[in-house]
Formats: sequence, structure tokens, C-alpha cells
Amino acid sequence: MEGLGKVQETILGEDYTYQVIEKESPKVVDQEIARLEKELAEEREQRLRSLAEFDNYRRRTRQELSAAQQSGKREVLLAFLDVMDDFDRALLHLGVASDAVVEGLRLIRQRFNDVLLSNGVTAFDSEGQPFDPMIHEAISVIDADDGGESGTVYAEERRGYLLDGKLLRPARVVVLR
Repeated sequence: MEGLGKVQETILGEDYTYQVIEKESPKVVDQEIARLEKELAEEREQRLRSLAEFDNYRRRTRQELSAAQQSGKREVLLAFLDVMDDFDRALLHLGVASDAVVEGLRLIRQRFNDVLLSNGVTAFDSEGQPFDPMIHEAISVIDADDGGESGTVYAEERRGYLLDGKLLRPARVVVLR
């Protein structure tokens, strides 16, 4: 007999007495199985979404960490370039003297340059090259008296540098008009 999702069944027990047992109807059991399967599928989908979100979070934090490291490295290297400029100015004023102190300064400057090179920093020459606003910063424009081509870099006031092929610091230049 079926009523409210239950079925009553009469069975003969071991002691030869009849017992009435209520069981779930097959329709209710099938509905419960379907509900549980749907719930399981939703839980799996939610778990997969959570794993995907966590993978995205991990990738994003790695990228942010890498960007922060690059930014910090750029700042330090830019500060080192100012020191390198000071070395260059000092050596320019010392001339060709062969004093031991001058030789020591040249060696320190060379070692400093080697450290910059090992970190991917390379200088680029600008004199005689066409002015490129992507890598040059014009600080002055002069008239071309000696037949120089207009738009050409006449002199370099501050050397420009690249970091792993990308601009680290633009060159400050004087351009011919």
C-alpha cells in the first residue's frame, strides 16, 4: 500500500509472526538519488571553480611579486647609474694621469660597470644618431653650422641605458636644428 512516499510490507519473521515494515517507495528513492546526484555535481563544480580561482590567485600573486621585484630592481639600478655618472665625470676631469688613485678609480668604475652588465644594464650611444623621442630626452637644440643633418643628436649630456633591451633611462641630448 502506498501513501506519502512510504510502502507497507508484511513479512513473516523468524518467530513465525507477521511484521509490518514501512519502506520508501521506489519513486521516492529514485527522487532522492537524483537530488543527491545533483547536489554532488554542484559540489564538484564548486570545488573545481574554487581550484581555478586559487590557481588564478597564485598566478596573479606571482606576477605581482615579479613586477614588484622588477620595479625595485629598476629603482636600485637607476640610483647606481647616478653613481656611475659621478665616476665618469670624476674620471673625465682627472684626464690621462697615471696616478695610482686615478687607476684605482678606473678599476672601481670598470667593476661597477661589470656589475651593471651582469644585471642586464647596457649603455647606448646617441651621438650622430637620429633623435628618437622614445630613447632620447632633448635638453637643447642648436643650429647646424657645419652641415650636420637636422634632427641628429649632436652631443650627449647624460648617457642612456637599457635594462634587458627595454629603456631604463633615456639619454639627455643636444639636437641639431
